[in-house]
Amino acid sequence: MIRLRSLEKSYPAGHGRSYVLRNVNLDIARGDFVSIMGPSGAGKSTLLSILGMFDGAWTGEYWFGEKPVHKLSVKERNALNKQNIGFVFQQYHLLDNLTVQENLDIPLSYRDVKRREREAMVADVLDRFNIVGKKDLYPTQLSGGQQQLVAVARAVIANPTVILADEPTGNLHSSQGREIMELFQKLNAEGTTIIQVTHSETNATYGRRIVELADGWVVGEKAAA
Repeated sequence: MIRLRSLEKSYPAGHGRSYVLRNVNLDIARGDFVSIMGPSGAGKSTLLSILGMFDGAWTGEYWFGEKPVHKLSVKERNALNKQNIGFVFQQYHLLDNLTVQENLDIPLSYRDVKRREREAMVADVLDRFNIVGKKDLYPTQLSGGQQQLVAVARAVIANPTVILADEPTGNLHSSQGREIMELFQKLNAEGTTIIQVTHSETNATYGRRIVELADGWVVGEKAAA
């Protein structure tokens, strides 16, 4: 489903260039669960940003299904993102001035879903994630684990093909982190492709494959334990 060929990301530096990603070749099948690991500065979050189509300043080829992302305009990339990608951030990125219910409605409103249909989809996700009782609360009234649960619910509400997660349990206690990872595992079992960046060997074992980055290069790949 995802194919990267000779993908590189660099910045001008002096008389040359400083590379963040070098000659990345990667294949991710539909329904896969891939963990991207490596030391700080390895290029993990940059790679995730490119996969999420937030960053278009790179060279090489990126195929999403039959779509050549490397040839798409910004408008076309944004449309492909909205149709297929759900993103979960370490810092939650919920809007503090909106309730849980309103936060969940936001990605649907971007897709021009009719109000009545949006209300039904939000109600379904609130029930699915067992957060009906939190629907009228604001993010600041929730624990970190509850905020991340809402963030995951927001990422999946429009039934994305792929969920991208950047250190999704980095700010959580171990029990809260385990709950989020078990939720990802369940979503993956239901057919959602998941790609996560993580420093945690434990979190990586919830997936199927581990891709290792160092200094922008893919330096190894193995099956998750």
